[in-house]
Amino acid sequence: MDLSMLSSGTGVSFPGLGINDLPIDRVAFTIGSFPVYWYGICIILGFGLCIVLAMLQAKRFSFKADDVIDISLVIIPAAIIGARLYYVASAWDEFASNPISIFDIRSGGLAVLGGVLLSIAAVFVLARFKKWDAGKLFNALIVYIPLGQAIGRWGNFFNQEAFGTNTTLPWGMISPSTTMYLAQNYPELDPMAPVHPTFFYEFLACSIIFVILLIIREKSKLPFVVPAAYFILYGIARFFIEGLRTDSLYIGDTGLRTSQVLSAVMIVAGFAIIAFFRYKRGMVAEAVVADGSFADAGILSSEVASSGDASTETSSTEEISSEEEPEDSLETQEAENTTEADSDSDDSSSSETDSSDSSDSSDSGSDSE
Repeated sequence: MDLSMLSSGTGVSFPGLGINDLPIDRVAFTIGSFPVYWYGICIILGFGLCIVLAMLQAKRFSFKADDVIDISLVIIPAAIIGARLYYVASAWDEFASNPISIFDIRSGGLAVLGGVLLSIAAVFVLARFKKWDAGKLFNALIVYIPLGQAIGRWGNFFNQEAFGTNTTLPWGMISPSTTMYLAQNYPELDPMAPVHPTFFYEFLACSIIFVILLIIREKSKLPFVVPAAYFILYGIARFFIEGLRTDSLYIGDTGLRTSQVLSAVMIVAGFAIIAFFRYKRGMVAEAVVADGSFADAGILSSEVASSGDASTETSSTEEISSEEEPEDSLETQEAENTTEADSDSDDSSSSETDSSDSSDSSDSGSDSE
């Protein structure tokens, strides 16, 4: 939505909830003549919280807090550039006559999906450059993306944008901005009726996805399973929410909503990633069993190696246990022999018995292994 259409202050109502004329101003405060918008504050809060949480959890996933800072220095510009490029590419008619306006992001025109996808690509390149384990990195950090999205969506509320078609549901929203926008762009809709607060739907969806991804991160060790789950879950949520929105971007004159098409691609990609790494893990496991040794398996190496290390450690412990008992028996035998030598008594029967005890102890160790 073109933010120039919106007034600075507006009253937002939720008639079904008994909330009327809630005062909302998209400008939080001004510094001199420079206005600071709630939208920007929400975005900064989202980024900031995600960075802090990632830094606190970095050591747990074998990364350093400094690594998170490096990543954030890549993500922030990538997110802004990706979000703007996505919007410009999908609404080129708005910029064709004045390309310089592409750089005027204060007038609106940022698409979340573009920012997310370019950020992921940028971090993947950084991980390869730094020689980090990309599978572990994305499993550890991508859980914070939906959290940042959930917080950032409240910026749409203050801007009174990213809303949907008319609804009779109790939480339907209406404001001067929704009325004006529908009257100008959707004559088939009732501008005086409440609309779906789709930004709030996405806030709820992203909050739930954040919790689910935290659980998956704890339970699964498969590389890239968390980003794959994000693609699937957010893709499904965004596909249906986008179908309600009135400000969707379209692919040319096809009538296809850009974000719905991309959401469908994300869903397929998520399932493909999971299937690929499950297959890859199975192949590596078969190779380990067949060869009796672990070979480097690229980005799967850390996960399978850790599993192999645990198995090796258990095996080694059992071997040590089995070896200790014969050594104890041998020491006992030597002590007895020494005693026998000192007393000048050579009892061959006692020696045979000691040898038999040592053999029995060794057999017992082999059974435990």
